[in-house]
Amino acid sequence: MPKKDLISVGNLSPQEVEEIFLLTDKLKADAADFKSALAGKTLALIFQKPSNRTRVSFDVGMYQLGGNSVYLSPGEINLGVRESISDAAKTLSRYVDGIVLRTFEHKNVLELAKYAEVPVINGLSDFSHPCQALADIYTIREKLGALKGKTLAYVGDGNNVCNSLLYACARVSLNMNTATPKGYEPDGAVFESARATAFGCGAKLQLTHSPQEAVAGVDVIYTDVWASMGQEKEAAKREKAFKDFQVNAKLLKLAKKGALIMHCLPAHRGKEITEDVIDGKNSVVFDQAENRLHVQKAVLIKLLGNRNGR
Repeated sequence: MPKKDLISVGNLSPQEVEEIFLLTDKLKADAADFKSALAGKTLALIFQKPSNRTRVSFDVGMYQLGGNSVYLSPGEINLGVRESISDAAKTLSRYVDGIVLRTFEHKNVLELAKYAEVPVINGLSDFSHPCQALADIYTIREKLGALKGKTLAYVGDGNNVCNSLLYACARVSLNMNTATPKGYEPDGAVFESARATAFGCGAKLQLTHSPQEAVAGVDVIYTDVWASMGQEKEAAKREKAFKDFQVNAKLLKLAKKGALIMHCLPAHRGKEITEDVIDGKNSVVFDQAENRLHVQKAVLIKLLGNRNGR
């Protein structure tokens, strides 16, 4: 059978997302039952960007599943500079059972997956962050139960995380309201594709430039940094553009009582989100972070394990 990759949530079917979540449930209920699921398997971690959650969760995840990981820093494998992506992909495929790439440009993930003979997982690109979005939706499912009829409001930059959340919400019948400043909307093709999928699954995706409109009566409020890695030179411009998009106590009052607060981290406290909100009783930010580990373990088993998912 041809190998499978995880490049974008947009490449997954609703059934495949549900299968990942059901396996995650089992992993959280009895991790010991899976301690040899990937025995003898090795995962290469190619990171062109700094990382806390992504690197640690994949590293620990492979260990807990009985496998190993090899970290390759930018200086060790300078993709496209020291060695072509195609040559690196073909070489690593002779050594390891899977590859995670965290990169600035999405085209690098696509090229790596094209030439690699083993599964490739997108650990973050400028276009997509599938592992984050899957963990986010799993967390909402864990906290709220059935997702149909619930609504997530995303407030901030229409970035890679936003793109992935649009795809993910559409596949689990979760409504999503997206509020961004003008000029910072999510990818147009992503939004239209996700909206079509959502319609078929009985959900609605809406785009607005009003945070207040987006969060009115919602079950979940989600935000992310205003300037991501690689956008440091735009920080001052972005801070001005996003000044009315802060998730704070005033905005929270417009949502349903007890609405979940989410942030993919790292957070710039006092900018996109205030201290009292991110540390408040409604925050599930660190549950999100923990679930990166569990969901990614399910992904690893699905892609690197036996065909029956174990």
